[in-house]
Amino acid sequence: MNSLGSIRAIADDELELMRGWRNSPTVRANMYTRHEITSAEHLSWWEGVRQRDDQQYFMYEVDGKPLGIIGFVSIDTVNSACSWAFYASPEAPKGTGSRMEFIALDYVFTSMNLNKLYCEVLAFNEPVIRLHEKFGMQVEGVFRQQHFAEGHYVDICRLGLLSKEWAIKRTEMQARLAAADISQGNSVAS
Repeated sequence: MNSLGSIRAIADDELELMRGWRNSPTVRANMYTRHEITSAEHLSWWEGVRQRDDQQYFMYEVDGKPLGIIGFVSIDTVNSACSWAFYASPEAPKGTGSRMEFIALDYVFTSMNLNKLYCEVLAFNEPVIRLHEKFGMQVEGVFRQQHFAEGHYVDICRLGLLSKEWAIKRTEMQARLAAADISQGNSVAS
C-alpha cells in the first residue's frame, strides 16, 4: 500500500545517491549552484551541515524507496521560521513533488511547531512556483535580477506560508493527493 511517504535521516551510504540526484541536469538547472558538484565538495558541505543547528536535511521515501531530499535551513527558533528547498530523484514518479511538499509542510508546522515557512525560487521555474501556490504559499516579493546565471540576471520569487494558513489548507491538499492517487490506481493512507 502506498502512502504520502515519510522523511528520515540521510544515511552516510546515501550521500553519493543524494549527490547524483543533485547533479542531474534537470535538478541543477533550477538551483543557485549549477556546476557539477564533486564528491569532495559534497562531503565537505555535508560535514558543515552536520555541525549546524540551523539546518536539517531529510531523505524522502515511499514504501522504503528513497525518492528525494528535503532541506530546512535558516531555522530560527526565536522568530519561529525557516526556509526550505527540495528536489526529487529524476526517476521519481509523477506527483512526488506534491507529496514531498505536503510532508515538508506538515513537518514544519507540526513537528517543528514553527509559525512560518518560506522559500526562494528562480522566477523562470514557474511549475514550482505554481506548486507552492497550490499548497497555499503566497508570493511575498520578487528580488529583481538577484541571481546571475548563465550570462544573465534572474529574478527570484520569495514565497511564504504561515502555520494558521496551512491549518486551513491541509485537509484540502490531503484530499487532492488522495484523489490523485486513486485516479492513478494507488491507495493513500493518511
